[in-house]
Amino acid sequence: MNKDIATPKRTKEILQKYGFSFKKSLGQNFLIDTNVLERIVKAADLKDSSGVIEIGPGIGALTEQIAKRAEKVVAFEIDQRLLPILDETLSPYHHVKVIHRDVLKADVKEVIDEEFDQNKDLAVVANLPYYVTTPILMKLLEEKLPVRTIVVMIQKEVAERIAAEPNSKDYGSLSIATQFYAEAKTVFTVPKSVFVPQPNVDSAILRLTLRDEPPVNVPDETFFFDLVRASFKQRRKTILNNLSQHFNAGKSEIEGYLLEAGIDPKRRGESLSMDEFALLSHRLFVHFPNK
Repeated sequence: MNKDIATPKRTKEILQKYGFSFKKSLGQNFLIDTNVLERIVKAADLKDSSGVIEIGPGIGALTEQIAKRAEKVVAFEIDQRLLPILDETLSPYHHVKVIHRDVLKADVKEVIDEEFDQNKDLAVVANLPYYVTTPILMKLLEEKLPVRTIVVMIQKEVAERIAAEPNSKDYGSLSIATQFYAEAKTVFTVPKSVFVPQPNVDSAILRLTLRDEPPVNVPDETFFFDLVRASFKQRRKTILNNLSQHFNAGKSEIEGYLLEAGIDPKRRGESLSMDEFALLSHRLFVHFPNK
């Protein structure tokens, strides 16, 4: 019987054996609590026939728990120093493949095509480094990968921003950008005490269930997201002020378009629903198509 990797004792043994030192620049924090790992995997609702993409396997603690439930796991690891460690820790799991690549530079769709059968039930399950959480999530969503769900451990504050609803302090352009592609739910929070080294903040498990179609119709996705970002540029300013500045247009002109869309120009971006932003993008795209 293999001893679980994710115990303080086994993790320490592995790190000492390989003389591994944590690189702050890679945001390396390894989980040392098997119960938390099992809950992360459970949140992905895997079947025996599921395929899983993992990002940043570290020494293989989460990978091991995924491998116990999935048919195949492909993990992207950027740190070359971890490859020999993963060779050893994951040796009992022949259905795990580790790719030495930066996921942000990788063609993930191509990897999926090469490694998994078509129409396979696919999930992304990962403990993401805090410093690249948003770029990685947005890449996975924007590339419209054939995955059913993305379950990630990220900084608690970021998870709250992603899952936020209108009229809350956490709601912003990241909430809309993510919820355009997926339904977002914070599943549970994770205390910093279950990591080595301990991070400065608590984490949360975020589950994104990918949508077949966006919940709103927009004239142009790039324009829509630019409009949303501009509306939140200075949160304390009204939508009228933010958008006049963004489009370099007179306030009376922008006010007219806002009123046409049934939006009070005195409102702030955080009070607008995605439906309202979509409606507004249709109105403004006609007048500022090249913005």
